[in-house]
Amino acid sequence: MAELPSQTGIVIIGGGIIGCSLAYHLTKLGRKDVLLIERKKLTSGTTWHAAGLVRAMLYSKNLTQLARYSLELYGELEKETGQATGLKRCGSISIATNSERWEEIRRGASMARAFGVGMEEISPKDAQRLWPVMQIDDVVGAVYFPEDGQVSPGDTTMALAKGARMGGARLVEDIKVTGILKVETRSGGRAVGVRTTHGDVRAEIVVNCAGMWAREVGRMAGVDVPLQATEHFYAVTEPMELPASMPVLRNMDQKLYVKEDAGKLLFGGFETRAKPWGVAGIPEDFCFDELPDDLEQFNPIFEGAQHRIPALAKTGIRKFFNGPESFTPDQRYLLGPAPGLGNFYVAAGFNSVGISSGGGVGMALARWIVDGHAPFDLSEVDLRRMQPHQSRTSYLVERIAEAQGLTFAMHWPYRQFEAGRNIRHTPLHDRLKHHGACFGEVAGWERPNWFARPGQAARYEYSFGRQNWFANSAAEAKAAREAAALLDLSTLAKFLVQGPDALRELQRISAGEMDVAPGRAVYTQWLNERGGIEADLTVTRLAGEKFLVVTSAACAARDWAFLQRSLAEGARVTIDDVTGGWAVLGVMGPNSRALLQSVSEEDFSNAAFPFGSSRMVTIGAVAARATRISYVGELGWEIFVPSEYAVALFDTLHAAGAPHGLKLCGMHAVDSLRLEKAYRHWGHDIADEDTPLEAGLGFAVAFDKKAPFVGRDALLRQREKKVLTKRLLQFALDDPRPLLYHNEPIYRDGKLVGTTTSANYGHHLGSAIALGYVTEPAGVTPDLVSSGRWEIEIGLARFPARASLRPLYDPTSSRMKG
Repeated sequence: MAELPSQTGIVIIGGGIIGCSLAYHLTKLGRKDVLLIERKKLTSGTTWHAAGLVRAMLYSKNLTQLARYSLELYGELEKETGQATGLKRCGSISIATNSERWEEIRRGASMARAFGVGMEEISPKDAQRLWPVMQIDDVVGAVYFPEDGQVSPGDTTMALAKGARMGGARLVEDIKVTGILKVETRSGGRAVGVRTTHGDVRAEIVVNCAGMWAREVGRMAGVDVPLQATEHFYAVTEPMELPASMPVLRNMDQKLYVKEDAGKLLFGGFETRAKPWGVAGIPEDFCFDELPDDLEQFNPIFEGAQHRIPALAKTGIRKFFNGPESFTPDQRYLLGPAPGLGNFYVAAGFNSVGISSGGGVGMALARWIVDGHAPFDLSEVDLRRMQPHQSRTSYLVERIAEAQGLTFAMHWPYRQFEAGRNIRHTPLHDRLKHHGACFGEVAGWERPNWFARPGQAARYEYSFGRQNWFANSAAEAKAAREAAALLDLSTLAKFLVQGPDALRELQRISAGEMDVAPGRAVYTQWLNERGGIEADLTVTRLAGEKFLVVTSAACAARDWAFLQRSLAEGARVTIDDVTGGWAVLGVMGPNSRALLQSVSEEDFSNAAFPFGSSRMVTIGAVAARATRISYVGELGWEIFVPSEYAVALFDTLHAAGAPHGLKLCGMHAVDSLRLEKAYRHWGHDIADEDTPLEAGLGFAVAFDKKAPFVGRDALLRQREKKVLTKRLLQFALDDPRPLLYHNEPIYRDGKLVGTTTSANYGHHLGSAIALGYVTEPAGVTPDLVSSGRWEIEIGLARFPARASLRPLYDPTSSRMKG
């Protein structure tokens, strides 16, 4: 039995592919003080029985970077370590058997092209030539991805482990971590080591790579790691006469994947409703274990395989396999620093892409630990996006059963989860439901996405075209542009920041000027030292050393953690999350002033209540704080009211709204409106790898304020350059018929120059609109933008578009500020 050191630099918990990859990459960055602790044997959890499929493209540009890095790494490991990985770059084929799936696959192929991933549209007969045992009678289209392939998961992990040991890391087996050592700090605490069955180990950094045990390890640290293991099935046939070069086949309509496996076929899939496993706890002796067969659960996949591969009717099955695998509530893995516990990191919950992502994830997290930040934007997998309720067993069991099943389901635009809903309601939920709200979920909150007409069911009918709510959302947007709209914005996160050093700290953290008169709201960004945007929010000075920070629901946990971590040691500042105590109603549109004036004795005129001002008012019988600000680009106010008065305020405004054309407005319309005005959305259009100058937000940066702010030097260096080589532009299609959803390729004069970051239909502008970054080594200048032939690709077809550096709607903001 190996002895443990009493102290080391970095402790990694878990010896699957993720933990071994992290150890390997940390040594490549010069860290020799790495200790990996595995409870049983390396690969003995989920890694050993993974199917071993590797892909060049995943769901976004940056996750694709990690997947492509993994592919290249697996190809080099054998040379470096002498340990084979079994990498076979045989490619993959995705087939469609109906028009809806074919639309999805073609849009995905365009996304691959945007990310620089090789792809080729092929005919069903071409697909059959590459995959001769497939029947194609019902196949309507196919796409071939030549860079994809397969590896041996166990061998690849052992190669990473060997490389880590060669680099100086220490990997020990048969030792269980039983606790996390912590010390308390003002921001919640810091990990300082681990407790094991063989003694304590002090460490600077602790990393939870424990796979399906990661939630249990998280509990030891007081950190929520929301994942749940499910049963995952595949089968292996008897030997068949098969070309060894056959690509991996994906037939998602039948929830099926198939690969050639040493002359046999291995086929598996993702049944519609998964079976959670280990809900009451994972057996203590679990090691390379298999779960009991469940042929009834696997049968739909088996039947699909028999339909697609007629030869299976004459071929025996050598092995039915069932093993556990971890999934997360939103089908994205969990990566990065834990909120509330310093020096504790997580990499877990890989939703069947652990092998495909493992090399890249190890690289990215190693750099995150060593450099203090991620190598690029990884917010979509950042652990800090999760909410506390998502770690509750009752929630996870229902949600994960659905989430795994959606892996091969249709990936419809705007698709909503059905399980794990109605966890967080705003005070207005019942009122909105009564008025026909169709709710979507963000961070556990139920938010009205659109409002049904009388007699219309408030539920989605999904498609890639105009869905059943399209006309509803158009009418809501029209009201906001031409009359008045009422929005429930209560899910906005609200932090009360106060104390003797509140101004000083917010001045240092914020790029905007915080030393404004009480009653002023400031739109600002919080930056990192590189000038990248960590948060995009509004700060209102309520009094001398009292501020209200307002950010989006999705960014609440992340922004809270960033603010806590950014405070100077010993700063006399308190931060209180007051989100649940305050509801927010948005009153927007050219008639919003008249509407408010009709129910209040306050003066809402431009002279008395200019843009950016915030003050207490009385509306009907309710005292509230009105802030003149807008995310839809129209005259409007956000009304902050104690939650117990929210219904009364809503009723007052709604009852008085008819003469002013008031209409309830959902978040789909808000997204359309903000995109017409080219307002950015953090996590899509802006993130920690984008600067305000690149994003067109230089106007919000107070370069000349007396207090230096984080990121200022980086922005000054960038501003000194004559041109920017990367800029966020707005686009509108010339043709009013196609729809954009984001991640579409952008072309200028036939050259791929960028990718859309967010998109919707601009009902006022009359076509699909998008934001997207364009790069040009010579500089993205006004001349470059105004000249040339711009196109956006949708489903392998290109459509002419116009591009603009300025908002296509009301570029001077006269409607909002007048």
